[in-house]
Amino acid sequence: MRQSDPPLTLTTDLVFAVLLLARLAGVANLQMYHAHRADAGSAVRLASKADASPPTTADLLAHDCIALGLACLMPGVAVLSEEDAASFVARRPQGEFWLVAPLDGTKEFLAKSGEFTVNIALIRDGRALCGVVSAPALGLAYWGGRGIGSYREDDGGGRAPLTVAANAALARSLRVVASESHLDSATQAWIAALGSVQLMQAGSSLKICRVAEGSAGVYLRLSPTCEWDTAAAQAVLELAGGVLCTLTGSALAL
Repeated sequence: MRQSDPPLTLTTDLVFAVLLLARLAGVANLQMYHAHRADAGSAVRLASKADASPPTTADLLAHDCIALGLACLMPGVAVLSEEDAASFVARRPQGEFWLVAPLDGTKEFLAKSGEFTVNIALIRDGRALCGVVSAPALGLAYWGGRGIGSYREDDGGGRAPLTVAANAALARSLRVVASESHLDSATQAWIAALGSVQLMQAGSSLKICRVAEGSAGVYLRLSPTCEWDTAAAQAVLELAGGVLCTLTGSALAL
């Protein structure tokens, strides 16, 4: 989108179209996922990406589906995808662009846990305007848009608004969500310093979504992460009344 173009109007129909696109990409992921469950060699691992995560054929299939769909849905708005390094030349601090992780949680995908997601976020002037997180193997989706709200939806059409846990509930039992793949000694020490807590396990951007729905109260990430893995869930969390920030408390800009 050119800087002179008027800003996009976010509508429920637009968010639903992005949700449908995320689910279609999830179908591509699921096809490879089920094939991989039957034959560990079927989800072909390609050369390692710059962040050392292991890409698969599923990543690329989902990327193609999303990139084409968003280009048709909103021509002129750049699509920045984890699977297209060249696309990030279009990144600007002002204006709008899509930020996409076609398959977040590749380690969970390869470990056959089912806790992988498709993440699509629309960024405007450094903030997530809307976000969709689809977990195809779990039959769940989390989505939200500014002025629209934040929701959890299952494949059967059941939908519920999201609200982070109230302070009183957190005081009774602090539930901390973490990823088994990133539960290093520094993270364990931080959690131990909180005192008596209930530790929950989750993968991919689902950790942030667990906080958004109120089933967890806090999530800490000390190891490096990437904005395409957090942006969509950040929108869901913020619209549910939560906050995603740095260790110093600064708001996480995109």
